[in-house]
Amino acid sequence: MGRMHSRGKGISSSALPYKRTPPSWLKISSQDVEENICKFAKKGLTPSQIGVILRDSHGIAQVKSVTGSKILRILKAHGLAPEIPEDLYHLIKKAVSIRKHLERNRKDKDSKFRLILVESRIHRLARDQEAPTCVEVRINNCQHSGCIEIDWIFIFSASLCGCCWSTSSCHMIEGLLGG
Repeated sequence: MGRMHSRGKGISSSALPYKRTPPSWLKISSQDVEENICKFAKKGLTPSQIGVILRDSHGIAQVKSVTGSKILRILKAHGLAPEIPEDLYHLIKKAVSIRKHLERNRKDKDSKFRLILVESRIHRLARDQEAPTCVEVRINNCQHSGCIEIDWIFIFSASLCGCCWSTSSCHMIEGLLGG
């Protein structure tokens, strides 16, 4: 199967081990792993960053083989899951950086085309969310200050964008992404 917005047909990916039991040399308990995951999440790390730290520093290759559940499910059980799914967050971050580039370079047609592709991926991901967390995503440009707004139905109720107080939930994406 080919890629969505490129010509590649690559199928390379990481190979998971056949055995689903934790290795015999691993002496850490599942309770300790869950405590580490919660500690890292409280520091503000994403689930993929937590997995990388556990793999590289603590020798835990697969959290699911040790605890029986994945990192995101552990975070949801403890109420520490991120509000926006990680893949959607990174696509929004990419769209914002492309928009900032387009504000400086208005004649860059390739970036305009790539922005359309990224925004279509954002809409596709928001449409396919399993829970009613992100039912609809609308990306607008604010008329007053030029900030980028995002409408999240069922996620946010207050407005973070200081210039637009609309009835829908309006957020300034820079404040949301910390940049």
